Amino acid sequence: MKKIFGFLFVVLLFIATTAFAQKADLKFGHVNSTELLELMPEREAATKQLQDYSQMLQKEMEAMQTEYQTKVTAYLEKQATFSDLVKKSKEAEIQEMQRRVQEFQQTAQQDYQQKQAELIQPIMDKAQAAIEKVGKDNGFTYIFDLSAGGLVYHSAQSIDILPLVKKELGIVTQ
Repeated sequence: MKKIFGFLFVVLLFIATTAFAQKADLKFGHVNSTELLELMPEREAATKQLQDYSQMLQKEMEAMQTEYQTKVTAYLEKQATFSDLVKKSKEAEIQEMQRRVQEFQQTAQQDYQQKQAELIQPIMDKAQAAIEKVGKDNGFTYIFDLSAGGLVYHSAQSIDILPLVKKELGIVTQ
């Protein structure tokens, strides 16, 4: 019986020592990926392209709405003079135009989101690759993203890797 307790004690001591040794080898880091993305020069160009694309879609939408409003106003002003057949034709034309405006609105929103993903995803991929490289090169076990909002605490032992990632990406700031 004493041998069994002695053996269990040695095993538990070994497990505790191994766990402590492994814990001592852990290296934690953190980065604010939102801040990193804002510092990347490619983001500014992508943002400009998105703004230009948005303005182009907005102008087209405004032109369609103006045309629609013009048709509605003209119809309302002259509807008393139209025959039933002309009224029905004009109403159908206005309804069709309203449908096209709504369809354009939905398609424009989807196109904008697709364009945004197309422009932003390569920047995010580049940032992720740099974070992974810094993590591997510097022996980090975990790197937490502070901008994700899931991390509520990090100790002073957790290293902010933003300067290392900026260096990896060649980002120079004052």
